[in-house]
Amino acid sequence: MGAAAQWQWIDKDGRKVFSDRPPPAEIPQKSILKQPGNSISARPVAVVPAAEGAYAPGIAASAPRPTGKDKELEERKAQAEAAEAAKKKADDERQAKVRAENCERARQAKAAMTSGQLFSQNNAQGERVFMDETAKAAEARRADNVIASECTSR
Repeated sequence: MGAAAQWQWIDKDGRKVFSDRPPPAEIPQKSILKQPGNSISARPVAVVPAAEGAYAPGIAASAPRPTGKDKELEERKAQAEAAEAAKKKADDERQAKVRAENCERARQAKAAMTSGQLFSQNNAQGERVFMDETAKAAEARRADNVIASECTSR
């Protein structure tokens, strides 16, 4: 085979594959984009018995064996996918922890706002001002919104 003897097809995942070997038997003919020699029927064909007892040409059942490089590529791909999955899991766990902390903080704030205690805030001049019932109710509503968004299981 020369350098121009290249196969090109779209695999089951929709990715273009380039190889000097023919595609596996499960790749349909319509997915083969390019093959050596301009003939479309250059794919290996075996004689397969038809349902009625007659013989019809079929696709060879033997798929090309993976070479050492293919195995290494598959191993690297599997390692990369495993690393990506671990990274995603760690990120999901971190986000779940942050949501749980926000939820707990909002629940504590709501309980404090509805307990009847006096609360104070500093105004723009830095003076201490006690919160009235409308301000406490507004803070309780904010806490309710945080509880609604952060305390749900995702």
